[in-house]
Amino acid sequence: MLDSFRNWLDDRTGYRDLLEEALNEPIPGGSRWRYVWGSTLVFTFAVQVMTGLVLWAAYAPSTRTAWESVYFIQHEMTLGWLVRGIHHFSAQAMIVLLAIHLVQVVIDGAYKAPREVNFWLGLVLMQIVMGLGLTGYLLPWDQKGYYATQVATEIAGSVPIVGTSLQRVAQGGSEYGHHTLTRFFALHAGLLPMLLVAFLGLHIYVFRRHAIHVKDPKGRPEEKFWPDQVLKDGVACLAVLVAVMGLTIWKGAELTAPANPAESYSAARPEWYYLFLFRFLKFEWVSRAGESTGLGEALGAVVIPGLLMGVLVLMPLIARVRRGHSFNCLYLWVMLLGAGALTGLAIYEDWSKEDAAGRDFRAAYHKAHVDGERAVELAQSPSGIPPEGAITLLRNDPLTQGPFLFERSCIECHQPAARAGEWIRSRKAADGSKKTIVISPKAPELADPRHPREIRFGSRDWIRSVLTNFRGHFEALGNITIENGASKERSEAAAAILDGMMADWSESNGSVLTADANRADFDALVEFLYAQGKRGDALPFDDPQVHRGRTIFDSGQLTKGTVDACTGCHTMHAGGDAEPLSEDLYPILTGYGGNEWLTAFIAHPEAHYGGNGEGNNAMPGFADQLSSHQLDLLVRWLTGDYYRRETGNTDQ
Repeated sequence: MLDSFRNWLDDRTGYRDLLEEALNEPIPGGSRWRYVWGSTLVFTFAVQVMTGLVLWAAYAPSTRTAWESVYFIQHEMTLGWLVRGIHHFSAQAMIVLLAIHLVQVVIDGAYKAPREVNFWLGLVLMQIVMGLGLTGYLLPWDQKGYYATQVATEIAGSVPIVGTSLQRVAQGGSEYGHHTLTRFFALHAGLLPMLLVAFLGLHIYVFRRHAIHVKDPKGRPEEKFWPDQVLKDGVACLAVLVAVMGLTIWKGAELTAPANPAESYSAARPEWYYLFLFRFLKFEWVSRAGESTGLGEALGAVVIPGLLMGVLVLMPLIARVRRGHSFNCLYLWVMLLGAGALTGLAIYEDWSKEDAAGRDFRAAYHKAHVDGERAVELAQSPSGIPPEGAITLLRNDPLTQGPFLFERSCIECHQPAARAGEWIRSRKAADGSKKTIVISPKAPELADPRHPREIRFGSRDWIRSVLTNFRGHFEALGNITIENGASKERSEAAAAILDGMMADWSESNGSVLTADANRADFDALVEFLYAQGKRGDALPFDDPQVHRGRTIFDSGQLTKGTVDACTGCHTMHAGGDAEPLSEDLYPILTGYGGNEWLTAFIAHPEAHYGGNGEGNNAMPGFADQLSSHQLDLLVRWLTGDYYRRETGNTDQ
C-alpha cells in the first residue's frame, strides 16, 4: 500500500529524481567538517523564518503598540520568551556563521573561477542578512533600538547627493517616528526575507552547478552527500541550536524601556556586529578627513567601507594574478582582525574606561534597563497598559520620574553623603583666572536617585535623628552663607534654624528620650509621628503604640521624667482625631512626612513651615519651578506612594 502511494507520488511529481540529485551529490575527497557552514546558515535562516512567523502573529507595528506587543510576547504569551530569544540569538548566530563561511570560502579558494558568480551572490546574501539585523533592531521600539536606528538613518543621510532623500525614504518623512517603524517592519518581515530566499535559491543553484570545491582531496575516495556529509551538517546544526537555546535560557532577549523621544539616551549603540563601524567613525582623523574632502560623515560611514567592500567583490579577479590568492587571504584576515579590534575597543570604552563618555554610557544603559523592568512591573499591575501606550506608564510613575526631578531640582542642596564632592562649579578669581570649587550640601540628605527605593526623608530613622540630634541632622544648613552666594535673609534664616528652639529642645530632651527606661516611649513617639504620613508600613492611628505616642506629643510625660510638649510649638491635628491638638503654630506637623504635608512644604515652604515670615525658613519655594504634575510625582516618590509588585499596591 505504501509502495503504491510512493509510486503514484513519484509518477506525479518525480520526487525520487529530485532526492537522488540532492542527496547523491559527489564530494571529492569525502565529507568534511569544514563544509558544514553553508548548511548551518540555511538552518539558522529557516529557524528565523519559523520563529519570525510566530512573532509576526503577535506583533503590532505602531509606535503605540510595538513595545506593548513585544512585552506581550515576552511576558504573557505561552513560551513567547523562548520563541523571541531563539529568533534574537539565531540572528546573532547568522553573523558569526557568515564570517566563518566567508573565511572558509576564501582560504579554500572556492571563490575562484568558475565560482565567481556564486561568491558574489554570497556577498549579496551577507548584505541582506546585515540589513535584516539592522531593521529588526528597531522593532521592539525600546530606547536601545530607537536611538541606535536613529543613528543609522542619520548616517544614511550623510551619503553625498542622495543622502537627504535616502534618509527621508528610510524614515518615511522628515520626522523619525511611526512611519519609520512601519517601513522597517515591511523591510524586515517582507522585502528582505523575499530577497534572501531568492538570492539563496540562486546561490544554491550556482553552487550545485559547479559542485563542492575541494582544496586538497589528499587521495581520499569520493563520497556522496548522503549520508556522511548530511550527518556532519546535522550535528553542526544541532550544535548551533544548542548554543542558541543556551543563550536564550541563560540571557534571554532584552527589552529596555519604551522609546521616549523626549528623553536623551547616551547609550545609543548599534548591535555588536556594527560596533566596528561605530568606533571607526569616532576617530578624529576620520572626521578631519571628512571635513577636508567635503564628504563629511559619509567618508567614514559610506566611502571607506564601500572601498573595503569593493576589494572583497574584486577578489575573484585579484586571484587571477600572481600571488593574488595570498593577497586575498591576508586582506581578509587583516579586515576581520581590524573589525574585531575596533569592536573590542568600543566595548572597552563603553564598559571599562573611566571617562565621562564611558560613565554616561553605563548610567544610560543601566537606567534604560531599570526603566524597562519598571515598565514591565507596571504593565503587570492591575491597571495594566493604558490606551495611550506603555510610555505613559513611566511618564506617570513616581518611582521613574521622581528621581529624575530630584536630580534636576533638589540634589545640589540635598546631596547624598555617598556622592560628596560630585557637584562642582567654576568660579572667577580676583586675578581673572578660573578655579573649580566643590559645592557643599545646604540641606540634609533626603534620597539618592541612584537607589530610588531607599528614601531617608520621613523615615523612622529620620525622625529619631531630628528629635535627638537636630543640629547634626541639619548641619548642612551651615553652608548657606553669604560667602557661598546665599542672600542675607536666607543666610540668617539658616543660622536661626541651627541655633533655634528646636535645636535647644533636642539637646535638652534628647538624652531623656534615649534613656533605657524611656525606650518604649521614644519608639511610641516616633511611631506616632511616622503614622501621620500614612505610609504603607505605618501603624494604624488606633494602635496602642501610636496612641501612647500621641499622649507624649501632647503632654511630654514619659515613664521616667518629662520632655517639653511638642504642642507648645507645632500645629498638630493628629490622624484619627476629630479636634486638633494645637493650632496656628509653626512649623506645621499635621500630616508630617505625607503627601499633602510635603507638597505644601515644597511648593510654599515660607507659608507652610515658617508661617509667612513669622518663623525661620531657608528653603526656596518650587511652586513656580515645578508643574503640579511634576510636584506630585516628586512627592509621591519621596513618600513611597507608588505601585510595588511585591505588595500589589502603593504604600499609601
